Amino acid sequence: MDRARALGRLKFSDSGFRVMTLASALIVLVLLAGVAISLFLGAWPAFREFGVGFLFSDAWSPPREKFGAATAIYGTLVTSLIAMLIAVPVGLGISVFLTELCWLPLRRPIGVAIELLAGIPSIIYGIWGVYYFRPVMQSYIQPFLIGTLGNIPGIGFLFQGPPFGYGVLTAGLVLALMILPFITAVSRDVFDTVPPVLKEAAYGVGATTFEVVGNIVIPYTRVGVIGGVMLALGRALGETMAVTFVIGNATKIQSSILAQGTTISAMIANQFADADPGLFTSSLLALGFILFVITFIVLAAARWLLASLEVKA
Repeated sequence: MDRARALGRLKFSDSGFRVMTLASALIVLVLLAGVAISLFLGAWPAFREFGVGFLFSDAWSPPREKFGAATAIYGTLVTSLIAMLIAVPVGLGISVFLTELCWLPLRRPIGVAIELLAGIPSIIYGIWGVYYFRPVMQSYIQPFLIGTLGNIPGIGFLFQGPPFGYGVLTAGLVLALMILPFITAVSRDVFDTVPPVLKEAAYGVGATTFEVVGNIVIPYTRVGVIGGVMLALGRALGETMAVTFVIGNATKIQSSILAQGTTISAMIANQFADADPGLFTSSLLALGFILFVITFIVLAAARWLLASLEVKA
């Protein structure tokens, strides 16, 4: 009888735990669906008024109630691309250095310093970008790019225009600094999971550190590395305050990455407080819904890629 009661209590506890975890998972799904539905309902007047052309128009004139998302979408994608092109190789390089080359007493202090960057509020990055990084861009980096890369046929159009300091490139560089800790921390942790015997065997047959990293460490941890990169990309796509401070907030698409621009998050942050009810507010909500969809697509693609890599492994 005591045994039966004990088993009954354990079964009840297990069932209760299962129900609680299921409820927690369903709450997340309900909240996610609620956010998507509320954004879509708020954006529907803009979608109904402008149709598919809303995605491809760079018009943004609140007085004339003409709105388009192309400039914000372009700025979001380009700044994120610039940030990833810089942060991914640098972050992986730092991770390799910390796990394979760094003097042991320095590994922890350097690792903690990198991770502390992730805890800095984005507005601090924005203030630093405006008062310290923008003058450097305006006085040194942008004039150098204009005078060198700006004269190369084929890519010169990307580096033309006056050196204001603000711009898409500046925002991309600040974003790169912000997402660097995410890539570095995740990559370092997954690099540490590589069995030492694999690396020792490679070194034993005469492999160099470069060969060990390229043929052992990276292939063994590719799923975790891609996960960290996608986490950083999600942060870059949705960043608001730091980008708002340094991108310039122009509402027209320009081919030069030195020119001022905007992103979806920056446009919403700048204009939502002053938006009149109607198409203006609906258009801003439409931008939010588009950002939601872009982020969802990116994360879904990342999950599909990770699943395919796990199957191959």
